[in-house]
Amino acid sequence: MLVVTTNDIPGYRIVRHLGLVRGLTVRSRSVVGNIGAAIQIFFGGNISVYTKLAEHTRQEAFDLLVEHAQSMGANAVIAMRYDANEIAAAVTEVLAYGSAVVIEPIAGAGATSSDAGGPWTAPRTVR
Repeated sequence: MLVVTTNDIPGYRIVRHLGLVRGLTVRSRSVVGNIGAAIQIFFGGNISVYTKLAEHTRQEAFDLLVEHAQSMGANAVIAMRYDANEIAAAVTEVLAYGSAVVIEPIAGAGATSSDAGGPWTAPRTVR
């Protein structure tokens, strides 16, 4: 699955647009996490408790986006974006969204179907 933030993928032709896809997750910060963050805020610098939560939440939204696209028969997502909003005190939603498409390599452009792990693939977090 290729996931890109651009509207096209060099070396590939979009043969079918399948529509909007999204991955949505909602997270809250725990009381213990807030205490740990308060201590880090006191000393300044990176708030690692919140950084880890943000990374995990974005990855979960991304994974849900990919699952949604695959369920529609897509092999790529173009124009992928993230959006985040606080929907209640200490509760945040993260939305990953884009356009699901079916792509094929353009003959002579050097792209192959094995490029799925190529430079346009969104990074994956190893857990």
